[in-house]
Amino acid sequence: MSDIIQLLPDAVANQIAAGEVIQRPASVVKELVENALDAGATEITIHIKDAGKTLVQITDNGCGMSPTDARMAFERHATSKISSANDLFCIRTMGFRGEALASVAAIADVELRTKRVEDEVGTLIHIIGSEVKTQEPAACNSGTNFSIKNLFFNVPARRKFLKANSTELKNIIWEIQRIALPNPDIKITLFHNNSQLYQLPVTNNRKRIVDVFGKNLNHSLISVNEKTSVINIQGFIGQPKYARKTMGEQFFFVNGRYMRHPYFHKAVMMAYEQLLPPDTFPSYFLFLETDPASIDINVHPTKTEIKFENDREIWQIIHATVRQSLGKHNVVPSIDFDQSGNIDIPVPQKSTENIVFPDIPINPEYNPFNEQKPTSSGGSYSKPFPSEKRNLEHWEDLYEGAQLKLKPEEQNQSDFSQNSDLYSQSAVQFTGKKYFS
Repeated sequence: MSDIIQLLPDAVANQIAAGEVIQRPASVVKELVENALDAGATEITIHIKDAGKTLVQITDNGCGMSPTDARMAFERHATSKISSANDLFCIRTMGFRGEALASVAAIADVELRTKRVEDEVGTLIHIIGSEVKTQEPAACNSGTNFSIKNLFFNVPARRKFLKANSTELKNIIWEIQRIALPNPDIKITLFHNNSQLYQLPVTNNRKRIVDVFGKNLNHSLISVNEKTSVINIQGFIGQPKYARKTMGEQFFFVNGRYMRHPYFHKAVMMAYEQLLPPDTFPSYFLFLETDPASIDINVHPTKTEIKFENDREIWQIIHATVRQSLGKHNVVPSIDFDQSGNIDIPVPQKSTENIVFPDIPINPEYNPFNEQKPTSSGGSYSKPFPSEKRNLEHWEDLYEGAQLKLKPEEQNQSDFSQNSDLYSQSAVQFTGKKYFS
């Protein structure tokens, strides 16, 4: 019986890898823009046609590549970011796997133009389905220009399952937002079918957030800034009254890289406990800085899931930091975190003398409804007169003769007048000073 296990051809292996790395046109945009950032680009221009199905063109002014590097970049696991396994624990670059360009070239028509500043001419490489068609010198600007055409042309099953252009474009915009927010020092321009969607100039973090999501978000942002020995946190959170019914403005970044982290999201939500309207989500843009050795970003091919060595401590720090920022802006009742001086609490001194409590004179027989004589200068109250005390003991006598027994048929207008006079006399006797003096 012959052997049945054999090595896969490179083209097939690249297509399998592309299924993990390149899921849709937005994945191509993400990988190539991240490569531009690693190349030191300060300006990145993105042209999209038909939501990336027809064309994805990305131009940057980075360092460019030599002819040899340009060819090697399309090989699997070829990278300039790491050289040993230990480098995986101190990664500062966006890309490091060396799978992006090989995966893209396996499922699309790729054209690369690149030139270094010190070179007189650049390099042109044309690859279709992992097969190199052309490699020759070419005139081009310094930097790199990628043109990705007819994505998934040789994998019709993958192309058939792509969503509508509006959905795919929305995914591309999300990827641009996740890259643009932590990099306000990079100018980014996005075109779709020759219509400009974004033109993000170089600015600061707050202005970049406003440029991406609109001016209406500016007045609702609360700054967050906290430095600890474990992690540094800075960014912005939204006021509770501006919370939205749908998610979409919740962002975590660690060392400039976007990540999804449900555990840390819960820390933020619990900081807003009893402050949000029902079924609403606050906006937050939190930028975390920590030691690269304490995180593992090599968890998922898309590098959006990151493991932390001390995630419980970071959870507490995020929760306390967000809660403190809300308190500083009087969103929740809190102490004054900005007070400069210490509060001096007096400490009782030991004394050999006995502590004498003040003597307050009281009158247990005091009745507020009785008229009383002015108090003496010594503060003591005068005792009630005997007539007042007698009236209190026999108060029933005040109503003697006030009750009349009349039959309904004998009651007329004159009787009513007499009875009224009788009641009036009783009331006068009750309220008069006859009984109280």
